[in-house]
Amino acid sequence: MIADLWFDPACPYTWLTSRWLVEVSQVRPVDLRWNVLSLAVLNEGREDDPENDPEGYLWVPVRVCAAVRQEHGHEALGRFYTALWTSGGDGQNWIADLRVALKAAGLPEELAEAGTSTDYDEAVRASHAEGIALVGDHVGTPIVAVTGAAAERVAFFGPVISEVPRGEQAGRLWDGTLLVAGTPGFHELKGRPLVELPH
Repeated sequence: MIADLWFDPACPYTWLTSRWLVEVSQVRPVDLRWNVLSLAVLNEGREDDPENDPEGYLWVPVRVCAAVRQEHGHEALGRFYTALWTSGGDGQNWIADLRVALKAAGLPEELAEAGTSTDYDEAVRASHAEGIALVGDHVGTPIVAVTGAAAERVAFFGPVISEVPRGEQAGRLWDGTLLVAGTPGFHELKGRPLVELPH
């Protein structure tokens, strides 16, 4: 079974969902593939700014992710995404310095230059469009699409979590999410109010 994850690298809730999927891959026969989604693209043309990003900073990490994906593949993107959130070191930044993360992921540090270039914007937009097409533009990040042995595909937004389930608890959440999302006619399920995560 393949699980494609579309993620914006700057979203802390998406980071938690990605760690859940890594846990799932340890307890269920799931292979992860990493894909880019952009909150900057999603919010283009809106009068409000839900991400509070007037300077366009959200473009920087997502461009680097697109460069990694295009030049080195989805496994390298998964390594870089992990390093981006785990190699910060100073406790002040919610994601690490791009060059530090690239080095930690075993990737060329010069890929950081993609963050301030438009060279990979087309790749960002194409990957974003692929993910959004599965669930509609009324959602954000993350999007997961699961392809089973018979090539059937189930896609969903989220789940949005504030704690990472571990071991079999992660597997049970996976099983339940697939059951609900794969039910014909199912559209939405919400839980408790969102917990504010520290940045």
